Amino acid sequence: MYFTDRGIEELAERRGDEQVTWAWVADRLRAFVDLHPEFEDAVERVASFLARDDSGLDEALDMMEP
Repeated sequence: MYFTDRGIEELAERRGDEQVTWAWVADRLRAFVDLHPEFEDAVERVASFLARDDSGLDEALDMMEP
């Protein structure tokens, strides 16, 4: 388990039953970067990943597995 998995698990536990819009997610990402500008590059990568077509996602994830 990666260290970041704890945050992802917390998100799923606390908000897993909620429905949100992508506009809400974008606003939350902007707010996070405003508070933590040192993470701008990482947030930009996550946002780009989420914005792209998922057609090749399974293949990309398969290549990442050990």
